Amino acid sequence: MTYGQTILRLLLVTVAAVLLAACGGGASSSSGTIAPAARAAATPAPAVSRQAYTLGGGDELRVIVFGEQDLSGEFVVDGDGFVSLPLIGEVSAGGLTLREFEQQVAEALASGYLRDPRVSAEVLNFRPFYIIGEVSEGGEYPFVQGMTVLNAVAVAGGYTYRADRNRVFITRVNSPGEVEYRASQGVNVLPGDIIRIPERFF
Repeated sequence: MTYGQTILRLLLVTVAAVLLAACGGGASSSSGTIAPAARAAATPAPAVSRQAYTLGGGDELRVIVFGEQDLSGEFVVDGDGFVSLPLIGEVSAGGLTLREFEQQVAEALASGYLRDPRVSAEVLNFRPFYIIGEVSEGGEYPFVQGMTVLNAVAVAGGYTYRADRNRVFITRVNSPGEVEYRASQGVNVLPGDIIRIPERFF
């Protein structure tokens, strides 16, 4: 499947989900109970925002140094969390917010290169997410703003017949381990998430 086909599938799935939600449709949950810790974890993840988002390997950035076109351009955060920029070389980006990264670049440029540099950075393409377990086509997929767990499952070809459709486990960047959520449109996917669809027990 090409990148364009994946994006088209995701957009179609998102539109369908919105229409279903508008009609009040929704699958009923199983009669089983979820442990208190898991129920607390069912709070939807926050949307990706400039203030809170931390950069990581695979993020594609546009960096603008005002008045310095030769120092501006599009760059990718490598697997070690660094960005290689003109003139100043490798700059740490992994784990930093965009504002912190901008400050890092500005400080490096001010150290003997430019006087009072002004730097702006934005994410052009977020790092991918991963989905494994009981889905038809597990693997790596491009992240799209606003996607949910059910969107991710649809992009991966849907559930297998063995899948537990009521639960999902997500490992997030900088988190200590998997967290259990209810599988619903209320659970957002974040860049770099590893989503695991478990097998049902009956």
